[in-house]
Amino acid sequence: MPDLLGVTNPVPGVDSQNVNRNLPVSPNNTQIQNAPDLNRVSRPDNRTEQQDSGSDAGGAGALRYDSNFLTFLQRMQDTPDLLETMTEVFRMVQGTVVNSGMSEGIAEDMASLMKMLQMDEGEMVKFFQNQLEAGNRFSGPLFTILREAYGGRSSDLLRGSILQFLKRYNDYSSNQHIQNNLLRNLTQLTRSIPASFGNRLLPMVSDLQSQLMRGNRQGALKLLQSSILPFLSNYTSRTNDMGLSRTLINMLALDVARFENGSKENLLQAFHQLNAHGVIRERLGDLSDDALMKLIDSGGFMKAAENDQFAQQLSKTASRALRGGAGAEAQENFRNIISALLVNESVFMPLNHMILPLMWDGRMMFSEVWVDPDAEENMQRGRGDQDNVIRFLFKIDIQDLGFFDMVLTCQRENVDVQVFCPQSVAPFADTVSGELTRILTENGLQANNVLVRPMEQPVPISSVFPQIFRRGSGVDVKA
Repeated sequence: MPDLLGVTNPVPGVDSQNVNRNLPVSPNNTQIQNAPDLNRVSRPDNRTEQQDSGSDAGGAGALRYDSNFLTFLQRMQDTPDLLETMTEVFRMVQGTVVNSGMSEGIAEDMASLMKMLQMDEGEMVKFFQNQLEAGNRFSGPLFTILREAYGGRSSDLLRGSILQFLKRYNDYSSNQHIQNNLLRNLTQLTRSIPASFGNRLLPMVSDLQSQLMRGNRQGALKLLQSSILPFLSNYTSRTNDMGLSRTLINMLALDVARFENGSKENLLQAFHQLNAHGVIRERLGDLSDDALMKLIDSGGFMKAAENDQFAQQLSKTASRALRGGAGAEAQENFRNIISALLVNESVFMPLNHMILPLMWDGRMMFSEVWVDPDAEENMQRGRGDQDNVIRFLFKIDIQDLGFFDMVLTCQRENVDVQVFCPQSVAPFADTVSGELTRILTENGLQANNVLVRPMEQPVPISSVFPQIFRRGSGVDVKA
């Protein structure tokens, strides 16, 4: 406004008389956002009220402003293909121990991953079940009760108490991960700030590590809040460092907040507030604090997360590769793998996602599995407002054969299968269909319809699970 009135000092080389003068009004010009239109109320900013996300018409890269969830779906669609990237990484080391550009350490890690691919049928089932349990943090009778209470005719106060308890449980169950983040970010901070500050921070980091190893949570939290964070705040105010250290400090502050929030005392406090509601108290009865902690600590997620050796080894190998332990090609591949896993495991997606890498009959096979975690419960309860079927989406890459998509729909013992195969496999469609029918029959299932046809394009997740767009299933946060 001051510039329009001409009261500011003139800028050399700029004719202020022509600013915002004689600009044409073009409401039908699609290149102009928020163009004036007398027939509707426009937004006060420069955003259109809706942009296309993930469709061919909208073009790649156009973010939606009306829905965070749909933006997430677009980002997942644009993420590099996880199976193709994993196949490329493992083929780089197949048959050799050390490749050009790889250090000895990364080669050992890759060799360990290759050994984990050797599974028989029993090991494959155990690996699959472990991933299923590790991928569902909110499983078990307690969370079933909370889910039903939240979805029923509950008050806003009860729903808030449920969400508060789940938030603290999430931080409590991630305690080890948060502690590792704290030490890792602080160690990186000591190297990214000037040595005069880094040398003073290093003893604090060592003291923090010692407190965490002894299990002294209160001492570690006091050290973080009273010494480390004030020291870093003083460093930022004195140096105005806006580089990597600023990002690491922001991440550290978030982890400190989660570390404080995820204490056992805070979890029990949230449970007491939750149990004060009659609806919850009727279902849980007189559940003591010790019984609650035993129920949580013995849950399938906590055990499965500890036993997920493949995920831990993959994370270790990726960390070494991203720090420069592998060549540029491997480093880029691992970056794509981590990016795809982080997006696929986003809390927005109301589906369970698992990966199944294995060596079968001398061929490497990588598979992604998507399944609705609530489908089986809905089927058992006979809920009329939910689909009474269990639906799986398999995305499979088989060495020397190519990529497959398979949609398996199960209703009781009745099974329908759709397989979309590479063109090279299409001539053997009848053979594949017959073998799938035989496998289903031998396992006590009824193969109603088994269809095998060439793949024209990959099957979108949303076409198999359209319920992710429903208000009750997806997280659709308006901007």
